[in-house]
Amino acid sequence: MTTSAGARYAIYFVPAAQLDFYRFGCSILGYDCYTGRDVDLLDSLHKEFANWREITGEPRRYGFHATLKAPFSLPPSRSEAALTDAFDKFAKLGHPVVHIEPEVTALGDFIAIVPRRPTPALDALANQCTTSFDAFRAPMTAKERARRMASHLSPSQMQNLDRWGYPFVFDDFRFHMTLTGPLPKAARDHIIAVLRRAFDHTCGKGEIAIDRLALVNQPDERARFRVLCQAELSR
Repeated sequence: MTTSAGARYAIYFVPAAQLDFYRFGCSILGYDCYTGRDVDLLDSLHKEFANWREITGEPRRYGFHATLKAPFSLPPSRSEAALTDAFDKFAKLGHPVVHIEPEVTALGDFIAIVPRRPTPALDALANQCTTSFDAFRAPMTAKERARRMASHLSPSQMQNLDRWGYPFVFDDFRFHMTLTGPLPKAARDHIIAVLRRAFDHTCGKGEIAIDRLALVNQPDERARFRVLCQAELSR
């Protein structure tokens, strides 16, 4: 199987395509990473924000997801077929299904869905994804490192970047599903309120099961990420 030179891969949690939770995320971002197609935005967003597609431009590239292993390129010694095989084997190792109570809130200058309470088992799953798939990660380029370093990283985040190719792992990891790009502080409270109402109306108040993994692919730097394959976790 041939892999294009600019392709990247990642390990995500992507909710099952038929769930209201997933349809909600797609309608916020305007993109379905299962089909690779644009989808209609939630009606209330059209009414409230004329520039909503601009607000969600950056997260739309990635689809509605939570990152468990950040995007990486394959080294010459590794193939997509080998990565897919390792992904299937990893998913069968007996990882527990974690249930979270979701909350729409601000993380820094953007808005995301996060667990309302700490979830050590979910942190452990992300840690395992970080380490288990690192053999498939090509070293960072100088350009990639400079881009990350421009974000004013902490000392531990800089160490993570140099060792794992991504700053936000282990103690710096926080499970989240991004809903917007960066927002001015004055706009955040109103947008959070709109998104919370929309989430409650579409998804209700129940828990969300983190019950599957997705291997996703970005063919080149201009493309959007799309689900390549997925696997359910053991119950």
